[in-house]
Amino acid sequence: MFTSAHANRSAQASAPAGHYAHRSGEQNTNGLISEIVYREDQPMMTQLLLLPLLQQLGQQSRWQLWLTPQQKLSREWVQSAGLPLSKVMQISQLSPSHTIDSMIRALRTGNYSVVICWLAEELTADEHERLVNAAQVGSAMGFIMRPVRNQGTLGRQLSGLKIHSNLYH
Repeated sequence: MFTSAHANRSAQASAPAGHYAHRSGEQNTNGLISEIVYREDQPMMTQLLLLPLLQQLGQQSRWQLWLTPQQKLSREWVQSAGLPLSKVMQISQLSPSHTIDSMIRALRTGNYSVVICWLAEELTADEHERLVNAAQVGSAMGFIMRPVRNQGTLGRQLSGLKIHSNLYH
């Protein structure tokens, strides 16, 4: 699993102070957008890294929104993963052109602790900035899941993990 170069960009614009009334007992995330590039043949690595965070966010009073292209979340998988079934919402079969706009609207509302979507292409700088601004306004996290394209054996990415975080640098 790799994070993209956009993951470490800091937004130029920030949300107005006090715009989002934060619920008591919930940690303020100040908004975060991260692109997660993963190999479809190794889903366990992504699950091992994301599930603890999603489980923790599930303790908040806010919803978790999954914007999926075609797949429907399995009720059994959600429960076995330790995610709160009553707080998980899914919208499926969105076209890629509507996914980013839907994610921006959802992040901005502040009703979701996390919004997860799947995209085939990298974000543009403008899309990333719009998502970061929306996440800051709604004090939410957004994850863009992007599968690695199969490039054959030449030029193929090496298996590994690269996590960039401003918390450790």
